[in-house]
Order: sequence, then structure tokens, then C-alpha cells
Amino acid sequence: MYEEYWGLTTPPFQNVPDPNFFFSSAQHREGLARLMYAVTHNKGSALLVGDVGCGKTTLSREFIVELSQDKFEVGLITNPSLPSKDFLEEIDIQLGVAPSNGSKVAMLRALNERLVANMQAGKDTVLIVDEAHCIRDPDVFEELRMLLNFQLNDRFLLTLILMAQPEIKDIIKRIKQLDQRIAIRHHLKPLDQTETVHYIGFRLQRAGAKSPLFTDEALQRIWQDTQGVPRLINTLCDLCLLEGYTTGARTVDASMVTRTSSSLG
Repeated sequence: MYEEYWGLTTPPFQNVPDPNFFFSSAQHREGLARLMYAVTHNKGSALLVGDVGCGKTTLSREFIVELSQDKFEVGLITNPSLPSKDFLEEIDIQLGVAPSNGSKVAMLRALNERLVANMQAGKDTVLIVDEAHCIRDPDVFEELRMLLNFQLNDRFLLTLILMAQPEIKDIIKRIKQLDQRIAIRHHLKPLDQTETVHYIGFRLQRAGAKSPLFTDEALQRIWQDTQGVPRLINTLCDLCLLEGYTTGARTVDASMVTRTSSSLG
């Protein structure tokens, strides 16, 4: 709606996990590096947690983009709040597995055969469970633990990646057999003030901006009001650009940020 007015080619602050807008802050780079290490060094499992709105899902999509289709088969579960049997069925669907029937034994056997076939073809299998804190059935955590039993004497047949909000750490800590098997961990936190400024500039540049659209004072105010949470930054910046368009402003200043922020409650 306002893109042409601001000289943009695409909306810069959409709250969707678009890898083209993946901002590589120091902590996001480290998180991505740890996930890549987990799969390339066959560590079996990794846990990436992040505060609400801090970019876990966007990082997961960038992670998938970086996994070569020639070397990896990737399954992504985005809605893990399923009963355990349905959860296993979803894993099979994501990995293109067709069990002989709907029994748990058949689903696990077919999955094991697929993992072995991938290995023999020179491919590693990666299963990503996004929003893992939404798991409600305790049996699902047991199924996740059992997945790590798919291994040979010298290697895992599957790398399990859990992405969740921080509360999952307490849940997993109570399941010692699962907790002890998570080899790699990382915690995403909000951006600091400098990172916030760079984040906004990065997204604007990706969207085609040729000059700064926010004053320095506006950028400082955005960080104060959002505390560096990317999802909140996106929402506030998007609405500021909309207000600037409707009022005919040439830049977004601190007063506009204050008015827009207060309207968000």
C-alpha cells in the first residue's frame, strides 16, 4: 500500500519467516552455526530456544535453505500439538514414508527403512519440530526420545532439531533420558540497540530503500518501545510507514513513533 510512496519494491516489515529477510545478528549467526554443526557432524539432536518474537521460525527457514537437497532430506513439523500416534504419522508424511498400515509398529518400521535408505544414498535425514513448546501429549516427548534410537554402531540415522520458547527447557529437564541426549543448545534473545538499528536498516535495504526512512531519534525510540524483539519491531515500523504515507511525511521521526506506539497499547 505504501511501498511506492517510500520508494520500496516490497513490504519490509512483514511478520512472516521469509529467509530473504533473515537478519544475521551475532546470536542468530551462532544459532545457525550450531544447527549446521549438529547436522554436519551427526550429533543426533539440537535445541534452539528463543523468547517470543525473536526469530526462531525465520532462522529455521534459513537453516532449511542452507541444507543442500543433494545431501539432506528435511522434514518440518509446524504443528506438534498432536497425540503421539498422529505425531508419528505426521513425521512419516513429512519424510515421504508410506507404512504398510496405520499401526505404530508399521509407521516406525517404515521410518527406519527410509532413514537407512537415505544413508545408503549418501543423504542425512533431518527432522525439525518448530513450536515444540506446544507439545501437550507427554507421550510425544517419549516418541522424540525413541527417534534418537534410530542409529547404527557409529552414527545416528536422524538429526532431531527442536525449536521452542524457553519454557520447554524446564519440560525437557524433567525427562532426563531426553535431556541428556540433546547435544547442541542455543538461546535467542532480543536485539540490543545497535542490532535493532542495523536490523531496521537491513530490512529496508532488502525492500529497496535508497535512503534512510527513519531518523536516528526514531530508531532509538523504536528500540526503547520494543526492547529489541524483532516481531514487535516489524509491527511498529510497518505502522509508522503507513502513518507517514497517510500524513505525507518525508521521514519517520520520534514523535510519529511515539504516537504509533501508544496506539498499539
